Amino acid sequence: MGKTFLKQKNKLPNFGVGLGLRRELYTSILKHKKDIDWLEIAPENYINRGGEIFDKLINAKKYFPVIPHGLNLSIGGTDPFDPDLINGIKELFKIINPPWFSDHLCFNYVEKTYIHDLIPLPYNKSTVNHLVGRIKKAEDIFQVPFLIENPSYYMVIDNEMNEADFISQIVEKADCGLLLDINNVYVNSKNHKYDPIDFLDNIPIERTIQVHIAGHLNRGKIIIDTHGEAIIRDVYNLFGELLKRCTPKAILLERDFNFPAFSELVGEIKKIKNIMKSLKKAA
Repeated sequence: MGKTFLKQKNKLPNFGVGLGLRRELYTSILKHKKDIDWLEIAPENYINRGGEIFDKLINAKKYFPVIPHGLNLSIGGTDPFDPDLINGIKELFKIINPPWFSDHLCFNYVEKTYIHDLIPLPYNKSTVNHLVGRIKKAEDIFQVPFLIENPSYYMVIDNEMNEADFISQIVEKADCGLLLDINNVYVNSKNHKYDPIDFLDNIPIERTIQVHIAGHLNRGKIIIDTHGEAIIRDVYNLFGELLKRCTPKAILLERDFNFPAFSELVGEIKKIKNIMKSLKKAA
């Protein structure tokens, strides 16, 4: 996309507030179509798959825009991109025609061995340069805007720069977009003792295209990003601070397990929408 990302951002569609397409939620999602604006999928779950799971995706696409969010691209890894994964995603994109694609700012492959986690990266200039090249290559491959997501992390490596500077240098040098996980901002700020508002003020927040908001598990000494709890008030408040600073194209309520009554998820979606509406009126 060269130096045109911010110009092209304005041309991207607005999708409102969505939910992840999980098999446990499929029936309820279809029953509550009026409450949900779009669906997010992990493309890895649909590559080279047929049968019921793929049929449900095709059926859901009749009613909702579908946006892919990757898990296994290993954008920060040193292995070449997995050709089977790349080809599978490209074939899937022919079907869902996504407006953009995102993955995590991490790595999860080492010498062709898959690590079932999102491994954090060292915050240094060498890593920045490596990521910039990989992001540009991903955009060339998929021919859609590429977004990186800020992950949660639970250990501090010997870093040359802080998290905000690291993210800023990557997205600006790669001229890509940002999927900002506001719950991860909160979790990291508590675990690593920094001000989350300062974080928002020190990243190129205007590059935020998509937002994730979720719940977490507070164990006292450490907070864990789980996507299995209700969103807390402080995270809603931080989401409001984000919206004062930028206008994302899509918001996702993340819930991956420990599912409550679907009415509770609808209630969270409505609360997110109410925050958006109140800030829009205030502006």
